[in-house]
Amino acid sequence: MSPHTVAPLLLGLAVIVVTAWLLGMLARRLGQPAVIGEIVGGVLLGPTLFGGAIPRTLFPAEVRPSLTLLADIGVCLFMFLIGLHLDHTLLRGQSRTASVVSVCAMLLPFGLGALLALYLAGGGGTGDRVAFVLFMGVAMAVTAFPVLARILTDKGLIDTPIGGLALACAAVGDVLAWALLAVVAALAGGGGHPWRVLFVVPFAAVLLGVVRPLLARLAARRPVSGPLTGVVLVAGAAGLLLSAQATSWMGLHAIFGAFLFGVAMPREGVSALRERVLPWIERICAVMLLPVFFMAAGLKVDLSRLDTVAFGELALILLVAVTGKFGGAYLGGRVTGVRPRHSAGLGRLVKTPGLNQLIGLAGRLEPGGPTPPLVSPVDLVGPVTT
Repeated sequence: MSPHTVAPLLLGLAVIVVTAWLLGMLARRLGQPAVIGEIVGGVLLGPTLFGGAIPRTLFPAEVRPSLTLLADIGVCLFMFLIGLHLDHTLLRGQSRTASVVSVCAMLLPFGLGALLALYLAGGGGTGDRVAFVLFMGVAMAVTAFPVLARILTDKGLIDTPIGGLALACAAVGDVLAWALLAVVAALAGGGGHPWRVLFVVPFAAVLLGVVRPLLARLAARRPVSGPLTGVVLVAGAAGLLLSAQATSWMGLHAIFGAFLFGVAMPREGVSALRERVLPWIERICAVMLLPVFFMAAGLKVDLSRLDTVAFGELALILLVAVTGKFGGAYLGGRVTGVRPRHSAGLGRLVKTPGLNQLIGLAGRLEPGGPTPPLVSPVDLVGPVTT
């Protein structure tokens, strides 16, 4: 990093931290999770207002790669912590429910999104029709995994049965959606190796069946309150990074590897790590790194080009996104015997579309993907429906 880049990067980080705190506090006072304020803050600091003068001044091109890197590190650490805190007992006996809800919450919005794409494609300017139809289907099927985890954390639902089930459903559904994305990217000429996603199941099995027992034995050999610079801490940090890199290589997002490694971490023998290190990591993530991730997503949204037609498209997309995700999760819950009230709760949680993933989808489909004016309404789905 050039010395001339450090000063504007620090200034941009300061603006992001303060803006995220102010708008997050406002969102909480309005009864919404803080993450909503952070995403809206990113939109306000983005190219939407004043012809893009704000991001050109505060976030010049040379600092944006560094912001993206910090954002990725922050969300990976956060998802690792979510996996680490996930209570396995909450999901005991619910594997069938999680699987059925995940599939239903993906298939129904995928089908509705594909039908909507066929309608929108009639207007022209959508590039390759097959890639566009698949793009819209995946865009409606994907869930905002990090956003959902942040909402569950802010609302104190992460340690409840409904919260754990919703998180498991989102994780399974997103893996399936990203697998479809790999196929879509290949059809759109984006290259890549779609077959690599097949490794995710054996990879998860190795983490839980091999790596976790090894880490448990390693932790058992260390004193309960031993030095935090020891083998356990190094093994945990290296494992987190390698696991994130592994799922990234498979064509999934690195957050899935971080989350899986957090789930695989042993619960016993690492009390010193939990009591003295993790609280500081959580604070750093909450105050600086996570706001960078969510606000960076908003910075990529340009709403200045929206016209009447685009707002009409947005209304249709919102209708499909909300009814598809909610209806699919509700139907899956009822099929597996979940009571109507809890099924509706699952639907409300899982309906959070993946804002950050949608932006990434559009980027991976270029060329041959949707035109920018059509992508902008899709980008709005996350903040509005959350």
